[in-house]
Amino acid sequence: MNKKGVIYVMLTVLLLAGAGYMMLGKSVEIERGSVITGGNQAGNFQKVTLGIKNYNYYPNTVTVKSGQPVRIYLDESVVGCYRGFVIRDFGISKYLKTPNDYVGFTPTKPGTYAFSCSMGMGKGTLVVQ
Repeated sequence: MNKKGVIYVMLTVLLLAGAGYMMLGKSVEIERGSVITGGNQAGNFQKVTLGIKNYNYYPNTVTVKSGQPVRIYLDESVVGCYRGFVIRDFGISKYLKTPNDYVGFTPTKPGTYAFSCSMGMGKGTLVVQ
């Protein structure tokens, strides 16, 4: 086999390995996500932790209270563009690099608001009561 043939074989193996990694990595389902009241020195906040299940944010619908600060975290199951978290109605667009990063805001108006990843692939609903 000549050099060109060896290069083609190596590229094919790399492509197959990469595709397998992406498929297996995305099939992991972690059933986590909750709203709890947390606290820090500045006061209390509503903590929301989202994961990924079936290629979407989980939980897909989150309910929080109006007038109370909210922090949204993405757990370690969240990868790729899903880490770019967007809530357009609140002017939020932030890339959450690690599970310790969060989006913080205080919803002041009850209603139903959409959230998504930066590419609009993963979606969910934020209900403010």
